Amino acid sequence: MVLASAEEVVLGSIAFAIFWVLAVFPAVPFLPIGRTAGSLLGAMLMVLFRLITPDQAYAAIDLPILGLLFGTMVVSVYLERADMFKYLGILLSWKSMGAKDLLCRICIISAISSAFFTNDTSCVVLTEFVLKIARQNNIPPHPFLLALASSANIGSAATPIGNPQNLVIAIQSSISFGEFLLGILPAMILGVIVNAVILLSMFWKLLSIEKDKENGLTVMISEEDVTSHRFSPVTMLHATSLNSQELNSVRENMSCGSSPNLNGNTGHAETLGNQINLGESEMREASTGVVVESTRNSSASKEVGIGDNFPQTREENFPTRRSTRSGLNERIEMMNSPEVAIPVQLSVEEKESLTKRRKKLLWKTCVYLVTVGMLIAFLKGLDMSWTALTAALTLVVLDFKDARQCLDKVSYSLLVFFCGMFITVDGFNRTGIPSTLWNLMEPHARVNHVSGIVVLAIVILVLSNIASNVPTVLLLGARVAASAAAISPGEEKKAWLILAWVSTVAGNLSLLGSAANMIVCEQARNSQVFGYTLSFWRHLKFGVPSTLIVTAIGLALIRG
Repeated sequence: MVLASAEEVVLGSIAFAIFWVLAVFPAVPFLPIGRTAGSLLGAMLMVLFRLITPDQAYAAIDLPILGLLFGTMVVSVYLERADMFKYLGILLSWKSMGAKDLLCRICIISAISSAFFTNDTSCVVLTEFVLKIARQNNIPPHPFLLALASSANIGSAATPIGNPQNLVIAIQSSISFGEFLLGILPAMILGVIVNAVILLSMFWKLLSIEKDKENGLTVMISEEDVTSHRFSPVTMLHATSLNSQELNSVRENMSCGSSPNLNGNTGHAETLGNQINLGESEMREASTGVVVESTRNSSASKEVGIGDNFPQTREENFPTRRSTRSGLNERIEMMNSPEVAIPVQLSVEEKESLTKRRKKLLWKTCVYLVTVGMLIAFLKGLDMSWTALTAALTLVVLDFKDARQCLDKVSYSLLVFFCGMFITVDGFNRTGIPSTLWNLMEPHARVNHVSGIVVLAIVILVLSNIASNVPTVLLLGARVAASAAAISPGEEKKAWLILAWVSTVAGNLSLLGSAANMIVCEQARNSQVFGYTLSFWRHLKFGVPSTLIVTAIGLALIRG
C-alpha cells in the first residue's frame, strides 16, 4: 500500500499519537481521560479527519473478538462465584515447605490459571493472596509479585483465550484452539521453569531468610485467612474493611497475651463460671434429645471467651471446666452410643441450611462442567466466540436469578476500548505508514531463516513496549502472515505463533509492558492492609534478562 496524501498522513499520525499516549499513559496531565476515552477519541478523530468513513469505522470493529472476550469474562465471573479462585489460593499455601516452594507454586498456578482465565484475571484475584503469603513468611513481597505477573504473562501465551492479543491472532489466523495450544505449550512450560529459576537465582538469599519468630510486631496470617478472601475477577478490588477489623483483633489479642494482669485473671474466673453453666445446660439439653444448632454453638464459644488470653496449662487446675465444643462432642457421642437411644431432630433452620449447601454444591459442579465443556469445544475446533457466549448464557440460565449482579462485573470499558482501538488502527493503516515501514523490514524478517526470526522478534519486542501488544498485533499481524504465506502455509502458522509468543512475553520487559503488570502493581500499592509499591526499576532489573532469555527459548521451540 502506497502512502496517502501528505495531509492524510499528518492528520492520521496525530490521531494515532493521541490514542497511543492515552493508551500507554492514561493519566497524562494535559488530558487525564483514561484509556477507554482515549481510544474513542482516536477513533472519532479518524472519522473527523476523513481518513475513514462511518461505515468503514463500524466495519473495522471485530465482533467475533468482542464476543469471545465478553463470553470468557462472564465465565470467569461465575467461576469466581463457584470459589474456583479460592481453591487456587488454597493451593498456594497448602503444605508449603518454605519461601522458595511458595515462589515456585506461584509461578505454576499463575501460569496455568492465566492460560484459561486470562492473565489479567489471574493477577486481579491472586495479588492479595500473594501479599498475605509474603507477610506470613515475613519476606518482602516483590519476588512473589514479580513471579505472579511474569508467569501470568508467559502462561497466557499458551492459549487463544489467555490474553487479548491472542484472541486477535486466533480469530484473524483461523488457527484452532488445539493447534495453538500444541504450538506454544512446550515453549510456555520451559519458559515458566526458566523464569522461576531466574527469580530463585536473583532472590535466593532473600528467600533463605527464616521468619523472625521473636519479632512481636510481625502479624502472622493464618492459613484460613490466606485462602478465604474472595475477589471479583474482572474488576480491581482491594482488601475489605473486614480484613482491617481482623488485623486489629489479632493485634489486640497479641498485646493482651503479652501483658497479663489482674483484670485478665478476673476475666478468666468469670469465663470459667460461664463455661460451667453452659456445660450443665448442654447436658440437660442432651438428655431431652434437643440438638443445639451449630451457629448457636459458634456464638456461644465466642461469648465464653475460649482461650487466647489464658494459658492452656491452667486447665489442669480446673478439671471440671468444659468448653461449648467439648460439651457438644459429648452429646454427639451419647447420641451415637448403642446404649442410649436418643432421637436426633433437625430444626427447620438446619434443614434449610443443609438444602442450601446441597444446592450450592450442585450449582458449583454445573459451573465447572460447563467450563470444561467450553474448553473441550475449543479443542474440537468449534467457533470460539459463539462457544464462549453459549457457555456464558448457559451459566446465566443455570443460576436461575437476575444476572445483573454478575454482568455488572464484566469490564465493559475494556470492550469499548477495543472498539475504539479497532477503528483507530484501521484508520492509521489507511495512511500507508505501517505498510511502508514493513516493506523496509520485510526482506530482513523472514521466518524461514534464523536471522529473520531474530529481526522479527526484535521488531515485535520493541513495538509491544512502545505501542502496547494489542495494537502491535493489529498493525503487524496481517503483514507478517502474508510474508510468511509466500514461503509456505506452515511458515504462515509459525509466523502467527511467533507473533503471539513474542508480543506476550514482551510484556515482562518493563512495568508498563502489559496490563497484568500494572494490575499487580496497583493492587499491591492500594492494598489497605498489606500495601507495597513495586518500583519501575526493580521490575526492569528482573524483566530485561527474563524477557530476553524466555523469548529466545520460546523461539527455538515454536514450530509451524
